[in-house]
Order: sequence, then structure tokens, then C-alpha cells
Amino acid sequence: MVKILIWNIRSIKTQQAFQRVINMQKEHGFFIIALMEPFQKQGLIHKYKRRLGMDTAISNINGKIWLFFDAMVEWELLSDTDQQLTIKIYHQYVGQHIIMTFVYAKCSSLDRLELWDNLYYLVADMELPWVVGGDFNVVLHEEENIGGLPVYPPEIENFAFCVNSSSLFDTGYKRSPFTWWNGRSDAGCIFKSLDRILVNQPFQTLFPNIEVEHLIRTSSDHAPLLMSCTEEAMQSA
Repeated sequence: MVKILIWNIRSIKTQQAFQRVINMQKEHGFFIIALMEPFQKQGLIHKYKRRLGMDTAISNINGKIWLFFDAMVEWELLSDTDQQLTIKIYHQYVGQHIIMTFVYAKCSSLDRLELWDNLYYLVADMELPWVVGGDFNVVLHEEENIGGLPVYPPEIENFAFCVNSSSLFDTGYKRSPFTWWNGRSDAGCIFKSLDRILVNQPFQTLFPNIEVEHLIRTSSDHAPLLMSCTEEAMQSA
């Protein structure tokens, strides 16, 4: 089984937050950990790599996305921008190349247009299994937003068009549908589904059994996303 952790950690410097990553790594043995918004100098990434017991660590151009790999992963950088980091990996367990894009989208819908363009560019010659995950900073459906200002339809439409045009889809999830909470329990409470994992059909074919779990929110206002994939379909009980 292949397991991946994707989490907008909202500061890796918070001991409670990073300790949670360490604990999850001990429990699950992730082959890739992707952390968004580490709020730490890029030069310190290798200190955290050692504490996680991982073999390799890289960050995107502005340090908003940190990736940690285990020793079984061979990788090649394909694209590095302010809002996404894309790599081609070969994992000895899987025995096949996979494209992985990790996203930390900007809050501005205008700025996110650049991210959608990046994804269009990547999909142009996409034949390999592809997984795209992270914090998209926008919902995909109106029901993924409770409280706060009404959803601005063009934002959803731009995101949905990008997802559909890239032949990506959501495989579903366990637990709460909302991955972000503004921390309020009064009338100002807001819940949104800002974080997600999308795959293409070759990825689904490679891993017939994909499970994405939205873990509880602690130490960050975003929920960690735990993705578990196996090359064998689950047997019915």
C-alpha cells in the first residue's frame, strides 16, 4: 500500500503540529509528505527531513510547498511555480512512473488563473498516472461552503473547467466534507472544502482502491489529507 500525506500545516514551527506529522509518519510510513505554508526558512527544510526520517526534501520556488520523500523514491522536477510543484516519481513498490502535482493556490481568483494555466500545460501530453492535491483556496461546488460571503460563481466555474479539461476527478473521501474552518463557533462560523486530491483515469487504473481521509483539524485550520492506494481492488465482504 502507498500512503501520502498532504496538509496545509499553517506553520511547521508549531511543535504540536510537527509532532503530529512525526506521529502520523510513524503510524503510516508515508512515501511522500507534502506540507503547505510551513512558515519557515527554506534552508531549514533538511532539519525537518531528518526529524521525519525521510531521505530527500525539496521546496517550491517561494517555499510555500515542502515535499519529503523516502529512500524508495526516484524523482525528477517537472514544474515549479509559486502555486504548484510537479514531480515525476518512480517508486520501487509501484514499479511505474507517476506524475504528482502539489498545490498551494493563492487567495485571489485572478492569481489562481495562472495555476489553472499551469495545469492545462501539464495535461497537454499527460499519459502517465497523475495525482493533483493540496489547498486550492476555492470550493468546487456551492454546498462545499457554509457561512461567510456567498460563493462567487465564476470562481467555481474556472476551477471546475480546469478540473474537467484536465481529465481529473475526485475519488471521494471519508469523514467531514469540510477541510477548513475559521475557528469560530458563533454566527460567524465558516466551513469550506478548500483541500482535495484529484486523479486521472490512468492513476485510478493503476490503483483500483483509493481512499482519501480528511483527518481531524488540530494545530492548523486545515485538515490533513491522508491518501491510501493499493494496486488490488478491495474484496467485498
